Amino acid sequence: MDRTAQLIARPAEFTAVYDPSAPPGPPHLRAVHDGAVKVLEGNWTGTSTVPSRRLYPHQWSWDSAFVAIGLRHVSPLRAQTELETLLAAQWGDGRIPHIVFNPSVPLDAYFPSPDFWRSSTAGRAAGAPRTVQTSGIVQPPVHALAAWLVHRADPGLSRARGFLARVYPRLAAWHRYLLHRRDLGGAGLVCVVHPWEQGMDNAPSWDAPLSRVAPAPARSFRRADLDHGAAEDRPTDLDYGRYVRLATDYRDAGYADGRGDFAVEDPSFNALLIASEHALARIARELGATATARHARAERLTAALVERLWDPVEGMFFCRDVRGAESQGRRRGGCGPVPGPGHGGGERGPRPEDARVRSDSDSGARPQDPRAGTRAGSEARPWGDPTGEGSSPRSRPADDPTGARAGFGTHPEADPAGEGSGPRSRPGYAAVGAGDADRGDPTGARADFETHPEGAPAGEGGTPQPRAEGDPAGERGGSQPRPQAVEVRAGGGSGPRPDDALIRERGVSGLVPLLLPDLPREVVAGVVRTLRGPHFGVGTTTRLVPSYDLLAEAFDPHRYWRGPAWFNTAWLLERGLRLHGHLAEADALRQDVLDTAPASDFAEYVDPYTGEACGATGFSWTAALTLDLLHQHTATDKGGDRG
Repeated sequence: MDRTAQLIARPAEFTAVYDPSAPPGPPHLRAVHDGAVKVLEGNWTGTSTVPSRRLYPHQWSWDSAFVAIGLRHVSPLRAQTELETLLAAQWGDGRIPHIVFNPSVPLDAYFPSPDFWRSSTAGRAAGAPRTVQTSGIVQPPVHALAAWLVHRADPGLSRARGFLARVYPRLAAWHRYLLHRRDLGGAGLVCVVHPWEQGMDNAPSWDAPLSRVAPAPARSFRRADLDHGAAEDRPTDLDYGRYVRLATDYRDAGYADGRGDFAVEDPSFNALLIASEHALARIARELGATATARHARAERLTAALVERLWDPVEGMFFCRDVRGAESQGRRRGGCGPVPGPGHGGGERGPRPEDARVRSDSDSGARPQDPRAGTRAGSEARPWGDPTGEGSSPRSRPADDPTGARAGFGTHPEADPAGEGSGPRSRPGYAAVGAGDADRGDPTGARADFETHPEGAPAGEGGTPQPRAEGDPAGERGGSQPRPQAVEVRAGGGSGPRPDDALIRERGVSGLVPLLLPDLPREVVAGVVRTLRGPHFGVGTTTRLVPSYDLLAEAFDPHRYWRGPAWFNTAWLLERGLRLHGHLAEADALRQDVLDTAPASDFAEYVDPYTGEACGATGFSWTAALTLDLLHQHTATDKGGDRG
């Protein structure tokens, strides 16, 4: 064991709080269970789980969410602790940093290290914590989904510990940060400002936006990842130089959003936010609050996702290069995207023309765009007040994400629903003044839950309607009527969104929205066809879902996110296939994970054709998600715990 592994090893006196018994089944599946538990036990530090002892010796944000989803089957208490440890490092502005650093790990064990990010000083204006060192960027918001699934594993323990009541305000602040600060394209979707934020670090989708970024000099940093991984499996030095430049500029700007050269609307990141918004609605309901407004917001975000990023011809979603579109707009004389919050702009008119519908001069007919039947839900209200509630909170202090001070969260934790008073009677909330509606709010991010303390999402009151038998998660129902469909068509907007703003690289991110319950049927069918087709080969030529187009010139079966298969994306797509009734495909993908994960020694990622291990072995989320799929058949309600 090297020095880094020794330093982050759990204390000798620590005793695992486990029920490690394997679920009933054949002996080989019990062996898979035991192997996965051993990985998670070996990577546990006492308060959190490292992704890999040597390559990733700190706590990573979305890794911990996936780890908690698996841990709940053997230790719900430890799964809760995993999320609580991460959320304790949340910044005042609501962001959850992508790394929480272990102070006992040497600085040279991982780059970028704490002395690069300088979170407590460079992030002071954004409310970075003073007692723990973190990075300044984020990762995909899987956390509310993880928290809900962890609660479901042992509701009695969760309620006794007040788990959901404690994490809900922080999760709500996290979503608010994304929906307010990161809508850089002005259409409601969240932008990532660094490739590391999306989690698929060197995916080909980033090549075009990164080409505008001057790389940091190679002598200005040292790559610790190459000490533990083969160079041919990792991002190139040129990629790394650009990553460092973007992170340096973001840090030197005080981690203020909206100023950098990189801003991309990514389908996977936004889909995970939507899935977590549905989960946050479930949490709100469990705490005694209404959840209809959150479900409605998730539906509006789904509509925006389809409108902005779906290509019906290619049968998948693509990233949108917001900064590239802006520069194209300037070259054409100001026909760029509508500015996002805090970037100026007047009252919103009709939706812009869809970039993926060809002009009259284009030759050939395109298939009917399934977005014509997409649900929207905010059209009947002014853009600035999507819920029609007419009130908005004051800005919260940067170091107070949960609203515990200044009247933003006057209800105690024992009253997370804030049932004692209505939103207008609570201190700290003022009516919207003249001009507030001019800012634009296409997805309702500022109205539905911002007029209430964190424990009380806005709603019409009353109780939710019973869930349909085929909808155990309650994601398709609730007491609020479904928003009316709105046709999205060319020629009805304030200006064209250029086709070339979409980054037409077929990556697995463009398939992940399959996990959303409100996708139009045509979109679901298109994604499934693409998943099974020659570009991804699932069920035909590949063992697991490749991270990138098999037929593309840049495909490399071993280089990080440019081709290898990853177990977290397989888990997400298995979930989506099952949700939409493609049970045979879901069962086959589940079995492929259960076969490949232990055979690869729970590798970080694998060759999609052969299953050969790549990157680190003994990787935590691989073990955790294998456990989750292994325990899947023990769920008691129809559809398992897919809420």
